[in-house]
Formats: sequence, C-alpha cells, structure tokens
Amino acid sequence: MIYSIALDGPGGAGKSSIAKQVAKQKGIVYVDTGAMYRAIALYMLKNNIDIHDQPAVVRALSGVEISLEYRDGTQCVILNGEDVSTAIRENPVSMAASVTSAYKEVRAFLMDTQRNVAKTTSVIMDGRDIGTVVLPDAQVKIFLSADPVVRAKRRHKELLEKGQTVDFETVLSDIQQRDWQDINRTEAPLRQADDAVLLDTSDLDFEQSVKAVLDLIEEKVGE
Repeated sequence: MIYSIALDGPGGAGKSSIAKQVAKQKGIVYVDTGAMYRAIALYMLKNNIDIHDQPAVVRALSGVEISLEYRDGTQCVILNGEDVSTAIRENPVSMAASVTSAYKEVRAFLMDTQRNVAKTTSVIMDGRDIGTVVLPDAQVKIFLSADPVVRAKRRHKELLEKGQTVDFETVLSDIQQRDWQDINRTEAPLRQADDAVLLDTSDLDFEQSVKAVLDLIEEKVGE
C-alpha cells in the first residue's frame, strides 16, 4: 500500500527531525520540502539576486538544479552539484527562504517534483502547505506546533551544536518574524488543513513526539 503523510507546521517545530525518524522507522521516503526552498534561497543569496525582486528571482530559477540524495545513509541536499545540507540551515538562508517561497513560480518549480515522488512510493513530507496544497489527498495529515519560546530554544540549541554563534533573542525574533511572514503570505500561507490533526509538542521530548506521530499514522492507515 502506497500512502502519504503530510507534516505541516511553523519553523522550529521539529518537523524535519521527527519526519526523518518516522521515515526510518516506517521504511518510507522522507521528502524535505523545506530544504528545497532553502536551497533556492541560498542560490539567490550566493548570486547576489535581490530576494524581494520577484521577477529577478523567477528569471534566476533557470539556473537552479536541486536534488535529494542519500550519502552514507544521510539525506543530502544537492544544489547544482554541491552538497549544501549545512549551508541551508543558517539563519539568513531561513529568512530568505520565507520570502522566496512565497512566490508562486518558485512553488510551482518544486511542486511537480514533490508530487511525482508521492505517486510512486510511500512518503512523509514536511513543510508549511503539504496538507493544504502539495498533497491535499494525503491519508495522514498532521499539523505540528509548539510555543514560539519552546521552538526558539530548540532552534538555538541546534545552531549552537552546529558551531554557529547566535544569541537566543535573535533566534526567537527570527522565528516570530518568520511565523508572521508564513501566515500572512498570499501564496499558500501556513495554516492547518481542515482534516489535519493538531499535535502540540511544547511539553513533549523528541522520542515522545515521534511516538505520537507514529500512533497517528497507525490510527489512520493501520501500518
């Protein structure tokens, strides 16, 4: 049986980490849509393209080639032949991605690729509009959230562990700003699908969050 899991939610909710672990335990494919959007934003920044100039961003898409590859058991994001898995996680790229991902041409550029993967194999796909736009017919839809302060603490810890120097207040401010941008953008705004289950992980640790998602999958598809 081929089935799709849509895992949506705001930045810092732990979607990627949870989705990776769920995919591993279920033996299905994890599609990191956020990484794809971040890769596009990174390309624009590296090539000095004004991310607020939509026509310029759209024109530049012709020079972008993105793929997801597994290397030594880890999913890597490849941008024009270069592994950018670490670079796309930096704060400036996150903020830029929130801007460029709002452009309908950017979303269309990636959506066909994302949907085609889901047609051929079982997937868990995380993002901000998976259940509402990308995979509206997904058998399992979960909206993963947590208090902004909790999300900022998690993101701050993650960045420090990666050797990045950034203060907590900056991370919290960035998360709040990105929440506002994602919720208020015209194209595919962040919102919970009508048939999605809300899962608040503010008081859950990583293992508990993964188990909660696995329980919901079993409840919906019996696997």
